[in-house]
Amino acid sequence: MKFGIGQPVRRFEDVRLLTGKGRFQDDQSLARQSYAVFVHSPHAHAAIRSISTEAASRAPGVIAVYTGADYAADGLGMPKAAMPRKKKDGSPMFAPQRPALVVDRVRYVGDPVALVIAHTLDEAKDAAELVEVEYEPLPSVTEVGTAAAPGAPRVWDENPDNISHTLERGDRKATDEAFARAAHVVRRRYVITRVHAQYMEPRGSIGTYDAGDDRYTLYADVNYPHRVRNMLANVIFKVPESKVRVVCQDVGGGFGAKGWQYVDHRLTLWAARKVGRPVRWSCERSQVIMADEHGRDNIGDIELALAADGRILGLRLHMLASIGAYIASDRQLLTPFGQIGTVTGVYDIPAAHVTIDAVLSNTNPTAPYRGAGRPEAAYLIERIVEVAAQELGIDPIELRRRNIIPKENLPYKAPLGPFYDCGEFEKNMDMALASSDYAGFAKRREASRANGKLRGIGLANAIEQAAGPTPEYAEIRFNPSGTAMMLMGTKTHGQGHETVFKQILHDKLGIAPGDVQFIDGDTDRVAFGMGSNGSRSMVTGGTALSLAAEKIIAKGKRLAAHLLEAAEADIAFADARFSVVGTDRSLTLKQVAMAAFQPARLPPGIEPGFYEDATYAPKRDTFPNGCHVCEVEIDPDTGEVALLSYLVVDDVGTVINPLTLAGQIHGGVAQGMGQILMERVVYDPGSGQLLTASFMDYAMPRADTMCSMKIVSNPVPTATNPLGVKGAGEAGCVGAMPAIMLAIMNALAARGVRELDMPATSDRVWHALQSAGKATNGA
Repeated sequence: MKFGIGQPVRRFEDVRLLTGKGRFQDDQSLARQSYAVFVHSPHAHAAIRSISTEAASRAPGVIAVYTGADYAADGLGMPKAAMPRKKKDGSPMFAPQRPALVVDRVRYVGDPVALVIAHTLDEAKDAAELVEVEYEPLPSVTEVGTAAAPGAPRVWDENPDNISHTLERGDRKATDEAFARAAHVVRRRYVITRVHAQYMEPRGSIGTYDAGDDRYTLYADVNYPHRVRNMLANVIFKVPESKVRVVCQDVGGGFGAKGWQYVDHRLTLWAARKVGRPVRWSCERSQVIMADEHGRDNIGDIELALAADGRILGLRLHMLASIGAYIASDRQLLTPFGQIGTVTGVYDIPAAHVTIDAVLSNTNPTAPYRGAGRPEAAYLIERIVEVAAQELGIDPIELRRRNIIPKENLPYKAPLGPFYDCGEFEKNMDMALASSDYAGFAKRREASRANGKLRGIGLANAIEQAAGPTPEYAEIRFNPSGTAMMLMGTKTHGQGHETVFKQILHDKLGIAPGDVQFIDGDTDRVAFGMGSNGSRSMVTGGTALSLAAEKIIAKGKRLAAHLLEAAEADIAFADARFSVVGTDRSLTLKQVAMAAFQPARLPPGIEPGFYEDATYAPKRDTFPNGCHVCEVEIDPDTGEVALLSYLVVDDVGTVINPLTLAGQIHGGVAQGMGQILMERVVYDPGSGQLLTASFMDYAMPRADTMCSMKIVSNPVPTATNPLGVKGAGEAGCVGAMPAIMLAIMNALAARGVRELDMPATSDRVWHALQSAGKATNGA
């Protein structure tokens, strides 16, 4: 089929998006809308002694100025974390809720303390500068390792150690026994930096309130419209879900950071009710890092226990995971806590034990960011395996081969819980070695050396846990004319959902993509949805759509049998046509759909109309996997790192669209590369000030940072869902971080550099080379 599953179909939505006809958050404008501006804390930690809004309230154009006291006075709720977690001593976790507007103490630079609403944006900005806040600065701590150390400044007085809770996974006893009998133990500490998603479109929200219907409507760029609605209705305003509508149209990138329940969502709705007109807030690019949740920010102390022959006997990991100043919801507890189970990678490691301390600090809360714990896990295991190979004097490819899970051992229950149902891990690696000409690397390295450059190669095996067992919804509605609407509970934010879902529908029903209207992101139009996250959309949403299509076929066969005067058992469906087996009598899908709306043509007991829905919840996670190979060249005089080539062998199960899959992998690799080479959110350790608040200081990769990329597929369809898909949105990022860093370390090894943490900026690489040179020369 031209538009069916497996075809490289160009994205249908691109014509609209690339010609300026998209409907993004900033394109939404409502009559009589007002403009909101936040007053943010300039301190990382300070007590609020007083807030005066009088001058701001009298400023030209100002409609209202609100503080946390006003919000509290209206008795609105606050979301909180519900996951059962505990501290080391068994007491309940310390999970401080995030206030909509801070009342008594700010806990990071950017904490919102007041909301100014005016007729124009400029008037709101001017008035915001007139809000007078008296602060008493307090000691702050922004670095995760320092925050977890004894005697660190307390983020919350009632939580002396800054540890919210501790999570353990695995078998401690079996792991200790493995280390006791090990011939070699390898230990390292790896820092995984704090980053920001840096999507093209900054966040925004418009809140409206209809007094006649007593109903709220939020326009926002979120990943989970239905979950945002449920939270606002059930927790914040304490009204039925029918009283809240969330509308999300085109989204200019999200990568996890646009998940849900930012404070501006509830505040714009609340303020709209109070002022009697729509309230609009738009985050400006200069505010993005200060206003948003961040990603990563962990320190991992990892150990491998190995037998004399290089077999891995056990793995032990203690991680400090930054969660920022607040735990606004369970979202803050998802990463890396929920995804660290794949830290054993694709290796047959009999015993493992992981301890993660959730560390509070005077920083923005952290939340899922592309990969959400899986890139961190891959980074840790692949770096320590490489080091183990060096210390044991074994070729790193050979060490991986000795420990990789063979195909015949699948399905395989990993020691930390994940259940790998299928895959060809060693074949992935073999294909990567061949496609990258790994064997010819030595010759290429010599050529670089002749030009005064250091060349390195890195290979990393990657696996991730994706598409967990949560439900997703899809609906197919045919119109009386025979065209259709497809309503999806997932939410696209740049991945190309409209195209790939239409491909699935075309594959199942044969209906032309141009005859299908794609609808998502509106809680009034779509009955239910869990949204898009964790590479779940194709697994759960695609399967739900496929099941709904099967129901359409089943009803269509009943109708066609009646219309063709045949037994239902004799009706076959293929190529958008119902036919009587063994005859030339048939009806198109469109003809049957049109007949479904004509009661006189229907058999007894069949209700008119042609629409079906389905909700699908997988029983198990899926496990996309692959192998990445990267080559870099380093100028030892400047420390500059240049990517020369990049190869991915990927297994995402059934490939719906190889073209959009390649785009997903390219983007994921770019984000992993950005974190390794340059990206980092930095706070001043003394004042807690955010030092990388704009692109003047937060470095981002550009087109010329990238290199040519080759993608090879080794799809092993999973039996855990009818489509056989595993998920692809985060696969590129999971393998990129370790592959690129290993290539850098391989290049630097020639000059004696043994340790380096991300980001590998030219400055840091140069200093590492200088330090290694001094050590070699005995300085």
